Amino acid sequence: MSEFSTANIISNAVSSPSFPQGLNVGGADITTLISMTEYYEQAGEPTSPASGAVWWTGSIMYQYVGGAWRIVSVSATPPPGAGDRGLFGGGFNYSAFDTIDYVAIPTTGNATDFGNLTLSRSSLSACSGGGRGLFAAGISSNVIDYVTIATPGNATDFGDVLTSELYSFAACSNGSRGIFAGGYDGYWTNVIQYVTISTTGNSIDFGDLTVARHSLAGCSDGTYGVFGGGNGSNTNVIDYITIATLGNATDFGDLSVGRQKPVACANASRGLFGGGDGPSNVIDYITIATPSNATDFGDLTAATQSLSACSNASRGLFGGGGSYAAGLNTISYVTIDTLGNATDFGDLSVARYGLASCSGD
Repeated sequence: MSEFSTANIISNAVSSPSFPQGLNVGGADITTLISMTEYYEQAGEPTSPASGAVWWTGSIMYQYVGGAWRIVSVSATPPPGAGDRGLFGGGFNYSAFDTIDYVAIPTTGNATDFGNLTLSRSSLSACSGGGRGLFAAGISSNVIDYVTIATPGNATDFGDVLTSELYSFAACSNGSRGIFAGGYDGYWTNVIQYVTISTTGNSIDFGDLTVARHSLAGCSDGTYGVFGGGNGSNTNVIDYITIATLGNATDFGDLSVGRQKPVACANASRGLFGGGDGPSNVIDYITIATPSNATDFGDLTAATQSLSACSNASRGLFGGGGSYAAGLNTISYVTIDTLGNATDFGDLSVARYGLASCSGD
């Protein structure tokens, strides 16, 4: 099969260029597409579309042809710092692990050994930016480690969080600044702290959450950091901050179900919150730039808690989880811009819960 690259195709005849054998774009024969009859611009899939309807999600354009939505174009981008390699670090299953695994997010398959954390621990959190992945604190730890995501190897000490121990907190980034929010440091805390990912050093105070809590989840679109769920009362609170500007969090809306121990991931426009105490199989979604309540997205492959999540421009991955009785090794995935249930992706190298995940290139 031959390939060529060109900016324009021009016919020397008076009429437009003819492609009698069809013309495929992204695997679809675009000669089957028809004139636009309706136009939708929204996050959720339109109901009862007419044949020929066009739907723009903000990153993917579909046309409704032959009773199904067909992708016409994709402009999805990951949040700054995210990428196609997903890392899963730490966790617990009868004992704490220092294991770091990695996967290629655009494919499916089992995880591969990446290296080790500087110490074994669980209930840690992770974020990424500039090619670095940070794994922060955890039970009996205040240590922040970092790895170079493109180069498998053991983690290196980065610095420390503000307290002598912090666990079950949320993390996110804008690609340059890593944020750690809430958690348990002897008490439920409302503290938000940050680091500059490209340097090394201890975290610095950023501001406060609207509600002190632990076991919450965080994600970012590169501008806003959003934190949902948490603590023993299974709150449904979602807060947000502007990552580039120090200050306290503001109310964003509510999750569809109050819960602790969920996880979150995002692309450049939509954030997902999955799983949680119960255990739960619920996945919610929000449009990060628009404060409002979360909406049902679909279900995980199994009800679970204390799992981890990461994403690239289009896919969100959910890995591990379980309970004090047994950890899970399963990884599942969703397409972030398309509502629906999760699908099996592969397995972690070690079954565990209370792990952390991030992504990059």
